Amino acid sequence: MAVMHTPQKNDGFIAPDFTLKNVDGAMLSLHDVQGKNGTVVAFICNHCPYVKAIITRLIVTAKQLQGQGIGFVAIMPNDTLAYPEDSFENMQKFAVQNGFSFPYLIDETQNVAKSYDAICTPDLFGFNANNQMIYRGRLDSAGANPADGNTIPELFNAMTKDASVIQHSSMGCSIKWRS
Repeated sequence: MAVMHTPQKNDGFIAPDFTLKNVDGAMLSLHDVQGKNGTVVAFICNHCPYVKAIITRLIVTAKQLQGQGIGFVAIMPNDTLAYPEDSFENMQKFAVQNGFSFPYLIDETQNVAKSYDAICTPDLFGFNANNQMIYRGRLDSAGANPADGNTIPELFNAMTKDASVIQHSSMGCSIKWRS
């Protein structure tokens, strides 16, 4: 497992459109998952220990953001032939087991991950209502450690209060690109 750090946000970056298959079989575009107050695009997978460490907090944060009119979508970008734990069928199980309140899409061509310049799982992108990037970083200050009373909800704060605060890179497993 390679540990990767994401680069900082790019203020001029506009969310690329996509149409990908959700775990329920529906094809969803960026427009379909957007919220009136912004959108979070989270690149995650089923097998990464960094994703597993934050998944419960990610789901809670997603529900909180959805309650604020912010759309939330997760995209699985990995090569499923090399990493069968990330297969579409296992994505369906992972979403049910964890009670996802948001779409979980498969990026079979890996073109969407490339268009976002995603490099690891988790890699979290926050966009305002005009699809301009306002956040790229980790979920919260706990990272892969258990959260406690001092944990700062960095993604939530950036999306709902102040995106100008210092943003910390996410850390996780490299995306498993096809050779």
